[in-house]
Formats: sequence, C-alpha cells, structure tokens
Amino acid sequence: FHQAPSPFIQRARCYARPVRKRKKDFPSHLDDLPPTMLKKDYANVPIINSVDDVVKRLLSLEMASQKEKVKIKTQQLVEKVRRSPNDNGSFEVQIAILTAKIRTYEEHLQKHPKDKNNRRRMLMDVDRRRKLLAYLRRVRYDIFENTCKQLNIQYTPPPDYCRRITKRWLVKKALCLKVFQEVRKLKAPERLKQRQEWRARARARAE
Repeated sequence: FHQAPSPFIQRARCYARPVRKRKKDFPSHLDDLPPTMLKKDYANVPIINSVDDVVKRLLSLEMASQKEKVKIKTQQLVEKVRRSPNDNGSFEVQIAILTAKIRTYEEHLQKHPKDKNNRRRMLMDVDRRRKLLAYLRRVRYDIFENTCKQLNIQYTPPPDYCRRITKRWLVKKALCLKVFQEVRKLKAPERLKQRQEWRARARARAE
C-alpha cells in the first residue's frame, strides 16, 4: 500500500527544484544578414525567380545552418577588400577570411568557454592574421589602413622587445663573444685557404 505524499512535501519538492540558468543572448556578427537572402549555391540560379514562395523560403537564410551563414558573411567581407573580381589569394582576402573565422570562434567560445580545441584554433588564426597585417602595414600602408577600416579591425602593433640587463646576462654575453672570436681565429687559416682556391679557379676560368 503506497501512501500519497502530503501537500507540504509536494510544496517542498517544488521549492527544491534545481534552478536552470538562462543562456545569455550574445550579439552575433551574422545578425545583419537578412533572412530572405538566398543561400550561396542558389543565389545565381536563373530559375530561382520562378519558383514557389515556399521553395524560396526553404532556400533562404531563414532555414540555413550556421555554416551556410558563415559562408555568406565571409563572401561579403571578401567583396569589401578584394582588388578585382578574380582576386582570391591576396593578403586582404586572406585577412577577410581569417576575420570571419575568428569572429565565429569568438561567438562559439562565449557560449562554450571550456572548448579548448576551438580556442587553440582561434589563437592560431589570430596569430596568422596579425602576421599578415604586420607585413601589409610595412609594405603597403594605404591598403593596410583600408583593410582595417573595411573589416572593422583594431590593429595594435607589438611592443618593442626589451630585456632587463643583469650582471649574469653581461657575463654570459662577454663569454659568448670571447668564444665566438676564438672560433673565428681557429677557422681563419681554413677560410684563407678556401679564398685562395676560389681565386685560383676564377683565374683558370678567365684564362
């Protein structure tokens, strides 16, 4: 015979339920994509204008996955900085592709902060993008400035390398210089002999 629990115990059980935390809605870099936009593979199909509205909705971004939306966003970023319609491998295009991947990783890590594998991939992409930006800044500053402006990137140059000079470091440096000079003295006769052989070969070729 099973006795029904009292109303007090029922109220206590309802009170002691685990509280479920509501997930925060983080802003996404895909929010500006209109849901009526077609997917990347169906945007340039000529028959798309004559299909039914239900089919258009199924082929639009409203029913698309996160991966397909990221493809559209990457294409938009690439179109902002590419030099020509056939440009697919310049530094600006590579930076745009890396920027889309980094922002996708950032959103994923906000929801899943313990995902170390994706954090490592994001840091690798950040390092690659920093190197490309540094090269572009050194070689073509106008393109670098336009790329940062179009992609909304805040570039911070790396700090100058500085090392604290200690007595131990000075002694070690002096010892290394002394060893280097002694090795050069020991190898001087061998280098002189090689130079003489090279000169003799050059004279023989000239004759």
